[in-house]
Amino acid sequence: MIAYDLICTAGAHRFEGWFGSSADYDQQKLSGLLSCPVCGDAEVHKTVMAPNVGRKGNQVDVPAVRNEGNEPVVVANMPEMPAEMVEMIGKIAQMQAKMLEKSDWVGDRFVDEARAIHYGDAPERIIHGSASLDDARELHDEGISVAPLPLPFVPPDAKN
Repeated sequence: MIAYDLICTAGAHRFEGWFGSSADYDQQKLSGLLSCPVCGDAEVHKTVMAPNVGRKGNQVDVPAVRNEGNEPVVVANMPEMPAEMVEMIGKIAQMQAKMLEKSDWVGDRFVDEARAIHYGDAPERIIHGSASLDDARELHDEGISVAPLPLPFVPPDAKN
């Protein structure tokens, strides 16, 4: 078996294809049997790929690093997300970003800060941070308003 990195012309979608030999790839391409699993484009060709070379016995496992700009490998032919859904998620992301601009990041101190604000021991302000589900439930039971962010969030101290 031989694996090739392939790319479609229409959407520049990268994916992997396995063939019995390079001749099998050529035959399938000429027969029109190859197509992009993302968009269905039949105009597919090989792209630059790293050779699969076995490692030496004295090497240590190191997690693979994904280069920026590379798309993940597609493992199933799934329909694209409807444009309305993409637009809605974009609007939610914009609203969340605006809210976070007006909020103070308190990180792991979220539970303590929320209590201090609620009980008047700290100035009233909007905060965001991290808390366990149990801690969030306890805050809720105390009458302290908390809510999860609708979209994933990268804390400021975790950004490069």
